[in-house]
Amino acid sequence: MFVTFEGIDGSGKSTQAELLAEALRAEGRDVVTTREPGGTPLGEQIRELLLNGKDMSLWAEAALFAAARAELVDRVIGPALESGRVVICDRYVDSSLAYQGIARGLGIDEVLQLNEHATGGLFPNRTFLVLVDPATAAARARSSDRIERAGAEFQRKVDHAYRELATMFPDRIAAVDGDQPPEQIAEEIRGRVRQLS
Repeated sequence: MFVTFEGIDGSGKSTQAELLAEALRAEGRDVVTTREPGGTPLGEQIRELLLNGKDMSLWAEAALFAAARAELVDRVIGPALESGRVVICDRYVDSSLAYQGIARGLGIDEVLQLNEHATGGLFPNRTFLVLVDPATAAARARSSDRIERAGAEFQRKVDHAYRELATMFPDRIAAVDGDQPPEQIAEEIRGRVRQLS
């Protein structure tokens, strides 16, 4: 089973990814957790470039995310799934569709095609989209990286993009209300995951 978590920075998605992993491990499941960009030595170097590097062209940004993702699928996600483990990833292809495809205007189809090649067509069984108002998320966010510094208007565009993706891929993306207490959100997510396994 492959589960991903999405949402704007400060939505609580990372917390929910951790809570789901803890719950599944408590049930005796073998769980691999990872994050994007990152999760491999190369991926972490690309993460540093993307989040703390200089400004770059939009397609360079999209290609770097895809490169980190290709490495993660090849080295971590693919082998873990093949050995029967559960994989939980904090961000995946939908981040690129939302941030680069829609919010940055590169086009969903174009960014999706790039990422289908990068991942070998591997998509999650379920994606949980944690939705919160962008102003609430901004108040919660702990760091300020290159992408977060794009400003409040860009974060609103990304929030809108994620909501659009949820309507485009309703069979895979499950939206959850991120304004609820974290444990309540986690319980809802665990219930939905049980339906998968």
